Amino acid sequence: MPTLRWTTVSTPAPDTEAFVMASRLEVRSLKDVPRFFLQSLAAWKQVTGAPGAYGASLIAQPLKRTFWTVSAWQDREALYRYAKAEPHRSIMNGLRSTTKESAFTFWQAPAADLPIDWTDARRRLAEQARTDS
Repeated sequence: MPTLRWTTVSTPAPDTEAFVMASRLEVRSLKDVPRFFLQSLAAWKQVTGAPGAYGASLIAQPLKRTFWTVSAWQDREALYRYAKAEPHRSIMNGLRSTTKESAFTFWQAPAADLPIDWTDARRRLAEQARTDS
């Protein structure tokens, strides 16, 4: 399972909070996986230079057609600026037709808790899925 381990983009002050987003994205078919993965890498590269980004990680499970992300930001606005900026905006619009299912969850975490633990991120995504059902 290809994993891009947590990459720290900038280090927040230890007494601050981070705005965290976790996602689970499932593509429709195995033939969509290579394209989705390559596009994910472009979005990943964008995160590493995004203003307000603290860090991010990605897990790709190609045979399950599933991609997981977790990222931490200075605030909600920093995340939304990234999501609306190029190339992320075009990537997500272009991949929409190949995405079977997606889930997102957001929370505040003490900066001292960075990097975000994958067990916690997956638990929160599962809780969000139950809430959404």
